[in-house]
Amino acid sequence: MKHQIYHQVLVWAFLGLFFSCNTPQATERPSPMGWKEITTPTEASLRGLSPLTADIVWATGSNGCWMLTMDGGEHWEKGVIAGLDTVDFRDIEAFNAKTAVAVSAGQPAVIYKTTDGGKSWEKKYQGPEEAFLDGLAFVDERRGYAYGDPVDGKWMVLLTLNGGDSWEPLSRTPEVPDGEAGFAASGSGILAKGHEIWIASGGIKSNIYYSENGGIDWDTIPAPFIQGKPSQGIFSLTFMNKRHIVAVGGDYLDPDRASGNSAFSLDHGKTWKSTEGKPPAGYRSGVAYFPERSWLIAVGPNGSDYSSDGGENWTKFSDYGLHAIKLAKNGETIWASGAEGKIAKLEY
Repeated sequence: MKHQIYHQVLVWAFLGLFFSCNTPQATERPSPMGWKEITTPTEASLRGLSPLTADIVWATGSNGCWMLTMDGGEHWEKGVIAGLDTVDFRDIEAFNAKTAVAVSAGQPAVIYKTTDGGKSWEKKYQGPEEAFLDGLAFVDERRGYAYGDPVDGKWMVLLTLNGGDSWEPLSRTPEVPDGEAGFAASGSGILAKGHEIWIASGGIKSNIYYSENGGIDWDTIPAPFIQGKPSQGIFSLTFMNKRHIVAVGGDYLDPDRASGNSAFSLDHGKTWKSTEGKPPAGYRSGVAYFPERSWLIAVGPNGSDYSSDGGENWTKFSDYGLHAIKLAKNGETIWASGAEGKIAKLEY
């Protein structure tokens, strides 16, 4: 009897050892490996970026440049939007491999659309002389917003309900004091979901402007960012989920300053909390959330950081300088763009 019990104990011990050696163990979430640099046929500064999948990516930038790859960056189609080779197109929203909407920063303040994969572009909007557009945010393929720096003391916000074929200014937008404006650094200073809109600002003051009803009513929410100079404030926003929103920025004239450059909201953007842990390692012009790994990724001229705890702590993982970052619309890949024709894909 004792021999039988002893034998059973040995069997169970062996089985326990076998399964413990062959069962995947919970491990700490790894960090990003870095960026895979993609060869492109341009030296333009690329701040407009709209990836659809791991293969299909649109980009726009200085000198009127537009680019499109259908094979993950192996080959690129490129051109100049409507011959405007002095215009900087700093944001683009693509719906598929044929259709995209691009917005300029500076003068002229224009929005163009292509429906034939970039072969031709049609002007859909041109603003007044004082207009300066900063970026785009689409809720779906029909409803979208473009925003720009204040005109006559109020934010300039445009609405389309037909996929960018026509644009109308909102009749009610928030008042903005002199010295406060948006940043056209990556086209991501605006978010939109349903009829809700969030707009980030910087300069003399750094605020979040929020509307829950399509721009009829607005709240002005102070943001805990470095502010007071034209180069300081919030440069980019991203959703983690419906309630969790993350903002990054800083001072683009002091790119290594690692304070006052990130914050997050856990209540739908109604209140904001500055990072109490380790902040990003400098000024950051773009941020995106990668759901597959639960990572936030922020980019700037002196490198990239990631956060795996919702923006409370950041770790630098690359010195590669970039301007803009976007999650592909199918959620599977992270792409980024930058100066001198830079396009990169996150490696992990």
